[in-house]
Amino acid sequence: MTTGSTTTGRTATGSTIDFAVRDTPVGPLGILVGPDGAVRAAGFTSDPQTLLPLVHPGLRGPVRHRADLGPVTAAVSAYLDGDLTAIDAVPVEQHSGGAFLGHAWRVLREVKPGEPVTYTGFAGLAGRPLAVRAAATACARNAAALFVPCHRVLRTDGTLGGYRWGLAVKEWLLTHERR
Repeated sequence: MTTGSTTTGRTATGSTIDFAVRDTPVGPLGILVGPDGAVRAAGFTSDPQTLLPLVHPGLRGPVRHRADLGPVTAAVSAYLDGDLTAIDAVPVEQHSGGAFLGHAWRVLREVKPGEPVTYTGFAGLAGRPLAVRAAATACARNAAALFVPCHRVLRTDGTLGGYRWGLAVKEWLLTHERR
């Protein structure tokens, strides 16, 4: 796996997944990480059972609680302290079930902090300018919030649209990234 990439392959079911929580100004950020250090799911919750269903069944395993996830926790801390690109180097592993989703998640990782795009713009960046619904689906099915920054995608009129973790969280992330 290339550092900073989003892979769409599978590993053996049953591998232990490490889970840690990092406090943020908008609540706890829970992170599930596979044995190779790649984020499999992340979201604004302290409950790993909320995140585990987001992980493809082929990537699930028993969850082990940890206080710290090493480089992943360090990247989140740096991001929160203002180094907005610190999360870019964190590897992500999620299975898409289709070529477009995996590609779209890689494209999302290229959307720069402070430079949100619309769903239409995101579809264009992903090479399918007419596939706005598919672009929205990529955001909705993204399990690795923050690391695959679907919060950086807005409605065509510039309003927030939806976000699995709540619009207050999305608004805070966008405001943090505009600083």
